[in-house]
Amino acid sequence: MSQKVKYQCAEEAPPDESWWAAVLADVETPSDPGMEIQNSSKELPDQTTDWKWAETLFEQDKIIQLEVTGYNRGGLLVEDERIKGFVPISHLIELSKEISEEKRKEALTSYVGRSLQLKVIECNPKRERVVLSQRAAQAAPGQRLELLKKLTPGARITGRVTTITHFGVFVDLGGVEGLIHISELSWGRVTHPTDVLSPGEEIEVYVLKLDQERCRVALSLKRLHPNPWDTAHIHYWPGQVANATITNIVPYGAFARLEEGLDGLIHISELQGDAENPGEMLFEGQQVIVSILCIDTARQQLGLRLDTNGGDL
Repeated sequence: MSQKVKYQCAEEAPPDESWWAAVLADVETPSDPGMEIQNSSKELPDQTTDWKWAETLFEQDKIIQLEVTGYNRGGLLVEDERIKGFVPISHLIELSKEISEEKRKEALTSYVGRSLQLKVIECNPKRERVVLSQRAAQAAPGQRLELLKKLTPGARITGRVTTITHFGVFVDLGGVEGLIHISELSWGRVTHPTDVLSPGEEIEVYVLKLDQERCRVALSLKRLHPNPWDTAHIHYWPGQVANATITNIVPYGAFARLEEGLDGLIHISELQGDAENPGEMLFEGQQVIVSILCIDTARQQLGLRLDTNGGDL
């Protein structure tokens, strides 16, 4: 394999706190820099949150009705005489998928002045933040508490896909929503979560991490199955010719899948001919024959060459 040829590895390790922060940074905080806040024109009483009341709502998993007073790119601002909070767009029942910026603003504007039934899913007095969910309020009061008691890392549970974003998939577990980060959808390469799951789909998931205090559940789909990279060295080796399926075309080449979870890169320099655009030669879903150039199971990397001569399979 040429020293100039580069290929990409499979996805990352399980999430940690910095992973959560990155995922939630642009959907939960109403005061993030660069996020313009739009408020309703009517006069509202000048008040601060009753934190004892907010903590009671959270701890007892109560349902509360609040008026939408404004919005920003990430969601809705809600309040009454005792509490102010924020509802992330991913926790609104009517908005179950990614939408354009223009439609997002139009949709969020339509909520202003409405009253929503909500549950507090995060209460942080130190950061002066109350996060609420309309989806969570679909479950009976106290149901979240019962479910969180049963959930443990390593458990398997059935849920329903509610929202799909560019960074992952939210799953309703029956009173609590968990998140499957895009890196946990498959052992192979995933271009967008919609390639794997659809809204409303019922699936089994693996519980990776649980934060009961902030009601966050990290989930995985790929960990329901063995990691194919653990045994890849037994089934594949440099010089071998194999069948593969093109899964993604990129400017520098194309990704091809030998089997579920095992994706390798055919670098543009390993394509036959003088085509400068891989899309001129290949298309997604195409069945091809490849030669394995190199395989690094520890780093989960696989380099391939398009074999136009066939070879012995």
